[in-house]
Amino acid sequence: MAKTEEGNGLDLRGSAEKLTDNGTDPGVNGDVSPGNTPVDRYGFTGGAQQISGESAELIPIDVLRQREAKWLEMLNSWDKWMAKKHKKVKERCQKGIPPSLRGRTWLYLTGGKVKREQNQGKFKELDSQPGDPKWVDVIERDLHRQFPFHEMFAARGGHGQQDLFRVLKAYTLHRPEEGYCQAQAPIAAVLLMHMPAEDAFWVLVQICEKYLPGYYSTGLEAIQLDGEILYALLRRVSPVAHRHLKKHKLEPILYMTEWFMCAFSRTLPWASVLRVWDMFLCEGVKILFRVGLVLLKCMLGSQEKLKACQGLYETMELLRAIQPQYMQESFLVHEIIELPVSEKDIEKEHNAQLRRWKESHGDLHCKSPPRMHGAKAIMTAEPPSRQDLRQRPTIIVESPLAVKTDGETVEDAKDSKKTKEEKQKKTILPPHEIVNPYPPPGAPSPLLKHMTVQGSKESLSSAEHDTYL
Repeated sequence: MAKTEEGNGLDLRGSAEKLTDNGTDPGVNGDVSPGNTPVDRYGFTGGAQQISGESAELIPIDVLRQREAKWLEMLNSWDKWMAKKHKKVKERCQKGIPPSLRGRTWLYLTGGKVKREQNQGKFKELDSQPGDPKWVDVIERDLHRQFPFHEMFAARGGHGQQDLFRVLKAYTLHRPEEGYCQAQAPIAAVLLMHMPAEDAFWVLVQICEKYLPGYYSTGLEAIQLDGEILYALLRRVSPVAHRHLKKHKLEPILYMTEWFMCAFSRTLPWASVLRVWDMFLCEGVKILFRVGLVLLKCMLGSQEKLKACQGLYETMELLRAIQPQYMQESFLVHEIIELPVSEKDIEKEHNAQLRRWKESHGDLHCKSPPRMHGAKAIMTAEPPSRQDLRQRPTIIVESPLAVKTDGETVEDAKDSKKTKEEKQKKTILPPHEIVNPYPPPGAPSPLLKHMTVQGSKESLSSAEHDTYL
């Protein structure tokens, strides 16, 4: 069965139905009708994640276009930006990645792009295998629980649930010693909202192996250790909250397990989830610690607030229903950025907690690789080649202008030498426009300009490229 324990904050109750069953669950996907229900800009028709007007920031369209241009420039020279201007990359992640480029950027930040290029055909190979029946059965029963009010996952057996099954099954085959943990499902679902299944698989691999190693292994030792680290850091950030939790003997694993294992995707409103993930995938697990500390400080950080929770049960109920104003996008992001908790603080406390663990429990049963604190650490540990970072559009569409130019080139063969020279003068580009071997996504790659688009006969402008490059 899935490696989560009763009482760790995850909902383990579920139907025994499989994806292939024809039955419907009352109150689950069968009742969600996106066609008859208003859909917010993130694809939610209801539920806790649906965005209300005051919970999300609205960015002016001209500002958004400027940010997109800056991100396209960075993605086109990713290795240089990460090596020489990482601080600027971090600042732009803190401002929020443009929605149109979020999936591609997450793929680059995590190193998933490099993994995919270095393991071409691997996902297809895993996808074609049947999988271990033990994990397949558990995964199938979990599919309908992942964001049932999102239009991508609303239909039982729909494309969203199918891709989610493929990604999770592939991971159990990629890491058979780990298998499947229920908390991986919402992580994979968030990724699938922004990228194709193969990309989502490699980003999931990076999150499980680099960002949160050991989180999804048997025994949940890594998450218990991080719970103790969070508790120790809270003493410095909010002594009042720390004393209250200590007084009522409220163990960290009771309230922070779902927060950390699901990267707050089942806790925060969606606009805040995306901003947290932008920073988390850039800067690493310290962002999750900061979010947890901010929420604990806001909910339990003063004697006035503690009047409403005089016992363990009341405190747990309070932490299960975080007040909306503390999860609001602009407030939360500001508090996260301002909170002085660094990688060094976390590693120092990690070493201290590891010593205490060994004294009381002995050695860890699960030997996890060292944690990587964000995108720069991953790139430094595994330097990619320029070829691995090269953008490879999955869809290449030539503009009508390009087609016309090609037509003129054919006619040129019949023209005189003088006519050829005149036309060449008209089409020659300035030198600075042709020296870049990695053209921005706004222009078709010269290496791929002869490729045809399958499944579409429409002609689009050169700016309308597939988001997933």
